[in-house]
Amino acid sequence: MQARQIARELALLSLSQFSKNATAKDTPLQEMLLAAVRVLVGEAQDLLSTASGELSQSGDRLFSLEVDAVTLESSKTIVQEASELTRKAINRTARALELPEMLQMTNQPEVQAYALQISRCVKTNRDAIDETLESAMVNWRLGRLPRVDQDILRIAVAEIQFFGLPHKVAIDEAVELAKRYSDDEGKRFINGVLRRVVDALRNPQASETSASSS
Repeated sequence: MQARQIARELALLSLSQFSKNATAKDTPLQEMLLAAVRVLVGEAQDLLSTASGELSQSGDRLFSLEVDAVTLESSKTIVQEASELTRKAINRTARALELPEMLQMTNQPEVQAYALQISRCVKTNRDAIDETLESAMVNWRLGRLPRVDQDILRIAVAEIQFFGLPHKVAIDEAVELAKRYSDDEGKRFINGVLRRVVDALRNPQASETSASSS
C-alpha cells in the first residue's frame, strides 16, 4: 500500500472525530491520529468476528441442505446463500489482513505528516472547500450527505486546490476511499461531484454562467 493512500485514510478517520465547529487550533491532531489508528484496530477485530459468524452461518445453511431441502430449487437456494456468506467472509478476512500493514505504516513519519497536513488543511480552509463543493452540487446540499462522504469530498478538494494533486489522481483516490467507507451510491455521487468540481476549475467562466442561469 502507498504511504499517501494510508495517510488519506488516517486523515478521513481523524476528521470523523472532529466536532462540527472544532478548529485546527483547538483540536489536538496527534490525538486524532491516535484515535484513528484505534479505529483501524477495532475494524480488524470486527471484520474477523463478522467473517467468523458468516462462515458459521454458511455451515449451518449447508447442514440444513441435508435436513430440510426437498426440491432441487430449494437446494440451489441454500447453496447460493451459503456461497454468498462464504464470499463475504473471505472478503472481510482479506480486508482484515491488510490492516496490520496499514497499522505498521501509520508509524512512518511521512504518513503521519501527510495525514496531519490534510487534516489541518481541511479544518483551516473548511469554508472555502465547502463553497467549492456546494457549487458543484446539483439539486442537493453538502450537509445532507453522510459525514464520511462529506469528508472524502473535502479531502479530494483540499488536495486539488491546496496541494496541487492532479485532478484524476484526486478523484481516483476519493473513489477508493468511498469503496472502503461508503456504499455504491455514495461512490457514484462522490465521483460525479468531483468531476463537476474539476470541470468548474478548468472552465470557471462556464461554471459562473451556468450558475447565474439556473
